[in-house]
Amino acid sequence: MSDTPLTAAPPRRLRWRRVVVAAVALGLVAVVVTGIAISTDTLGAGSLFERAVARVDRFLAGPVPDRPAPGTILVTTPDETDEPVPTATPGTSATPSVSPDPTGSGPIPTPVRTPSATPQPTPARVRVDVDIVKDHDAVFAHEQKDTWCASAGVQMVLAILGRGNTSNAFQRELQSRVREWESYRDSHNGDWGPSAMALALDDYGAKGYEVRAYKTRQGALRDAAKAIEKTRSPVILLAWQGAHTWVMTGFRADADPAIFSNAKISGAYILDPWYPDVSSIWGRSDPPGTFQDNAEMIRNYLPWKRPEGRYPERDGLFISVVPTVRASASR
Repeated sequence: MSDTPLTAAPPRRLRWRRVVVAAVALGLVAVVVTGIAISTDTLGAGSLFERAVARVDRFLAGPVPDRPAPGTILVTTPDETDEPVPTATPGTSATPSVSPDPTGSGPIPTPVRTPSATPQPTPARVRVDVDIVKDHDAVFAHEQKDTWCASAGVQMVLAILGRGNTSNAFQRELQSRVREWESYRDSHNGDWGPSAMALALDDYGAKGYEVRAYKTRQGALRDAAKAIEKTRSPVILLAWQGAHTWVMTGFRADADPAIFSNAKISGAYILDPWYPDVSSIWGRSDPPGTFQDNAEMIRNYLPWKRPEGRYPERDGLFISVVPTVRASASR
């Protein structure tokens, strides 16, 4: 036999104590690592955590109210021609008058020429470059959470119109009020939809915004460009199939869309509340006021398609929130 003394096995209670201590230690490490991952958004952990919190918050808030909301207006573009919108009809028009009939058989209509409006010269078809915002950084607001693009978009519109600011506090205020404007027909998930955006803008004094739908991207951009020229107010575009908010402040075109019905919009000046973040799906976002050319508009501004259900007024269409009243506030 060996003279080496044998080590007695630790008592069962001691073994369990060690197991518990090790488990607690591992749990603390996991909590710390998870906290760091969330705070630094490692592998998207922060975004996933925020979305989970948002789902819990949505569940605790109860079902989405099924109440009336501003409808979506389908806009059909006119037949496209190479002619500008007429401002006057050249020449004269014949207006019939009545003169007595000597035979007694009744009055005889007699054409009498009356002068018409003076013909106007045909406007030249020239390229235009319009942007209603001079300092994009001054009106830019980054979405504080990756689910707050709508509140940030509404915030930027209000800042441009002089009816809000770009502070974090104001964005939180807008987000906290969304349940005053939400409805099931606008967003089956609750929270923000384009109708809620229009209602929020109205509540803060930006009157006349309405939700519009278009069959083509070019039709949507042309109508947005005309609205920007007419009202001097920005347009909200529902990008990423309706999942994201872009604010359009201007455009470039081969002709003035207010004059030529077939003006080709080659791109738009955009405020993207996602900046400076990077999306795993949509890529890197661009700084405030970046001109998004036609290729970028095709890549980002896509027809409405939401995974939570059908929207008969919007599915397969390009959606925007468009101003109809000229802005009264100075920038």
